[in-house]
Amino acid sequence: MKAYELLFFVDPTTNEETRAGVMKRIEVAITTDGGTVDSVEDWGKRKLAYEIDHLTEGDYTLINFHADPSQIAELDRVLRINDAVKRHMIVARTDKD
Repeated sequence: MKAYELLFFVDPTTNEETRAGVMKRIEVAITTDGGTVDSVEDWGKRKLAYEIDHLTEGDYTLINFHADPSQIAELDRVLRINDAVKRHMIVARTDKD
């Protein structure tokens, strides 16, 4: 398993049910083939550098996880088709262990 981090943001006006649904779907995509979620950090509202979909702020979340490299394409697909997620980035990181 390789170490990755995922940073994404949703519209800050999105309700808690939708946010919880996004998090659950991400968790399922990561853990389906044996991946593990190491940590989840809610960064809260941050001002965007430029307007995206008429938004000037985003509600950010950072997830550190371990997964098989073959799972990353599926996770990326899940995030792209989810309308609540405005932008995301998955990056391989050096393992801190």
